[in-house]
Amino acid sequence: MQTNNIGFLLTDIIRLMRREYLKSDLCMTPMQARALVYVSHYEGIRQVQLAEMLDIQPITLARLIDQLAEDNLVERRPDPKDRRAYGLYLMEKSAPLLEKIDIEVKRVREKALQGLTPEQINATMDALLVMHTNLSTDSSL
Repeated sequence: MQTNNIGFLLTDIIRLMRREYLKSDLCMTPMQARALVYVSHYEGIRQVQLAEMLDIQPITLARLIDQLAEDNLVERRPDPKDRRAYGLYLMEKSAPLLEKIDIEVKRVREKALQGLTPEQINATMDALLVMHTNLSTDSSL
């Protein structure tokens, strides 16, 4: 697909990267993998916060976490500061899976960046970070 529309191009790149990830032998969806990685970076995070970070509805995340909990990859623990809330924590079984996810992420990244110089990669990352910052800032306030 050839387009000068950056939104279309970024969306298509994400779709193609997801498709490449699905070629792996991991037995989980890209969203399950993302959720597991986020929990590994933010252990104790509440489901509502994680849903916001993943840009999915809390009910969708609840089902996703149910599956990860059923597979003994994460567990919900009561939040000591709020008895209505639960934090998400990794279980021991998740460690080798996180290593496999990391290997797949690197494989997909290397394929996506193939043919680019380190300077082009750095410039692209810098530009994307600026775009991210621009769009993360609420200018209506």
